[in-house]
This record gives sequence, C-alpha cells and structure tokens, in this order.
Amino acid sequence: MSYASNLFVTGVSLYWSPSMQFTKRDLLLLFSSIIALAASHPEFNRAAAQAPEDPLNSLSETIRFASFNISFYRSKVGELKQELSDRTSANPKKIAEIIQRVRPDVILLNEFDYDAAEKGIDGFQTNYLGISQNGNSPIHYRYIFSDAVNTGVNSNLDLDRNGSKNTANDAFGFGRFPGQYGMVVLSKFEISKTEVRTFKNFLWKDMPSRLVPRDNDQQPFYSPEVMERFRLSSKSHWDIPIRTKGKTIHFLVAHPTPPVFDGPEDRNGCRNHDEIKFFSDYVTEGKSKYIYDDNGQKGGLSPTELFVIAGDMNADENDGDSTENAARLLTKNPRINNSNPPKSSGGKYYSQTQGGVNLKQKGNAEFDTSDFGDSNVGNLRLDYCLPSANLKVKSSGVFWPKPDENGADLIDATDHRLIWLDLQID
Repeated sequence: MSYASNLFVTGVSLYWSPSMQFTKRDLLLLFSSIIALAASHPEFNRAAAQAPEDPLNSLSETIRFASFNISFYRSKVGELKQELSDRTSANPKKIAEIIQRVRPDVILLNEFDYDAAEKGIDGFQTNYLGISQNGNSPIHYRYIFSDAVNTGVNSNLDLDRNGSKNTANDAFGFGRFPGQYGMVVLSKFEISKTEVRTFKNFLWKDMPSRLVPRDNDQQPFYSPEVMERFRLSSKSHWDIPIRTKGKTIHFLVAHPTPPVFDGPEDRNGCRNHDEIKFFSDYVTEGKSKYIYDDNGQKGGLSPTELFVIAGDMNADENDGDSTENAARLLTKNPRINNSNPPKSSGGKYYSQTQGGVNLKQKGNAEFDTSDFGDSNVGNLRLDYCLPSANLKVKSSGVFWPKPDENGADLIDATDHRLIWLDLQID
C-alpha cells in the first residue's frame, strides 16, 4: 500500500465506527487529522521540498528579483552544455546552492554560454537547481528566456586596428565563439515572449550624444565605415515583460563590456558608458525616441510602467575604471529607485581584510558585489538590480557571507555575488 493510502486509512480509523454517522464537522476533523499526520511525516516533507513552486497561487505579497554573474563561460563551443549534462561538476553545484539559498522568483544569469537548443540551461535546471545541494530545497523555473548575443559574432571589421579581422577583439562583442558570455533569464512567473524586445542590432552611431573614442590626435578611433556597422551592445539589451499578480514588470537586462583592455582611446570605456546610457534613456520620457529594437519598433517605456534594471554593468559609481562614472546614469536617474542598495556583511569584511586598493576606495564596501585583484582593481559594486521609482522595495541583499557565516564556502564559485531585492506588488 502506498504512503498516501496508508495515511488516509490511518486518518479514517481515528474517527470511524460501524454505527457512526458523519457530520460536516466530523469530516473537517477527519481531514484536519490527515493533514496533520502528513505534515509530521518525513516522506511528506521531502516531497514538499521537491515539489515545483507555483507563485501564481502564493499568498506572498512580494516578488524577488535577482542578478548573478555566474561565470558559466567556457573556452570552446559546447563545453558548458556537456559539463551540465551530468551532476558531477563542483562549480555548478556551488552556484546552484547559492540560488537555492536565496530562492529568487526571477533571476538574470550573466556569462552563461548561449546554445540555441537551450541544452545547457536544461542541464543546469535538471542536474543542479533541481537537485538538493547540501540539504537546500531544489528550485525550478518554469519560464526561460535566452537569445543570441553579439559576443563572438565576427564583424568582419578590424575593430582593434591590429591589422587582422578575425580575432576575438574583432567580434561585435569580445568572444572566441558566438554566444560565449551569453545571458539567461529564469522566472517562476510568466514571460510574455511575444512582447520581449531585444536590441542586439542597435547601432552605436544612432545614439544621440554618444561618447566618441579618440586617438591622441583627437581624431575618432573608429572610421565612419566601421561606425556604419558597429553595434552598441557587446552582448545584448533585453526588455522581458514579467506577468505577476495582474501587472507587468519589465525586466531590463544587459551586460556591458568591461571599460578596460583598450588603450588611451578608451574605446571600451566609452562603449560601456553608452551601453549603460541606453537603459537610462530607455526608461526616461523624452530621451528614448531614438531607440529601435531588432524588429524595428521604436521608443522606450512610458513614465507609468514598472521595471527592474539588472545586470553586471562593469561599472562602479564611485571607484574603478569606468568612464565618466557611468553607473550614475542609473543610480542618479529620478526614474530609478537606488535609495537603499543591496548590501552584505561580507563586502565590508573582505574590503578591510584584503586591503590594497580597497582601503583607498570612496564607495561603501557593504554595497560591493565583486572581488578582484586587490593590488589594482579591488572589490567593486558592478552588479545591479534597480527597480523603477514607482515600485516599493521591502528588502534586499548581496549574498556575500563572512567566513563565520553560512555559505562562506560557496563564494569562490565566481568573482561576482548574487544580488536580490523583494518588491511589494499591490
């Protein structure tokens, strides 16, 4: 006899006799006892932990958004997909455990190699997120969005001006193969895929007041012929409508190029700045008219629409190498709520104990989201999850525990930290 059958028989035996006539109250007591017995049984608890979560039926008043650069990039096409096809890889186990601990409802994963068949994503869900990591409950995301990005796509242009047109630096976004360093969005809430907007093909030259990389003689680094084909997004910019509790929240995600690995012309710094400017303009009335998506639709969001901007922006608003404090285009935009940034105890702890350039930085180390070499870069706030000003933040955080806190053994899985925020949905 199955566990469920045994449970029902046990419950009935508490109340039934041959002469008994059941009343409504008797039946309520019967089923209450069955539920109580079930809740006390370990088999039930294991089944409940493994059951898919359905937020549409949840009584919760909040939805948790997150952003996480998980460093799931590999050196060759198909390597990540193969690695995630079984359950033996240590690094994905740690990444999965972090996600299981934080349990976002909607999450952006930066640096996840793209494959059109989504085999890598399926493998990660089935073999890592869907399996308990160190006793944490599995987690499943019903809705997925991934798409092609500009990384590794050969431009057939000599973008770094080294005399060759076929290197990783000559791709529309740095990459050794198409899709390296891609992006994935996972959601428990419905993604309205017919309304998703992507901006992979938007040309840099079409942005008003764009920054222009210049040589020492102040001439433009890129020729007019190059700029006629140069795409702004190093990966892509996505507007992903998330349906929740009768509302739509636009999940605006990107991963701008790092503002380093160039020369005095600052070509990557300028591009990083304008990739960030793109979303600042997209959510600002009067500034988004120039924007067009990959289907030719023009414009951005209206002032009343809800959104969350997320991603590894590769820019700290106070420290690091970003050009013209690019992150402030977001954090100082009145349409965006940056009043209480996600923070952690570990950010401050590691800034103090690692020392180096960290001790000279201007920003609040509690807001840091990344950990790089302390002799030249240090720990920075590079990752963001920024809601629109018309959304209420109930809580937020950065998963960066100190050595004596739970989960401290997980943070070496990537040089970035998962950031999250809980939004009040009325």
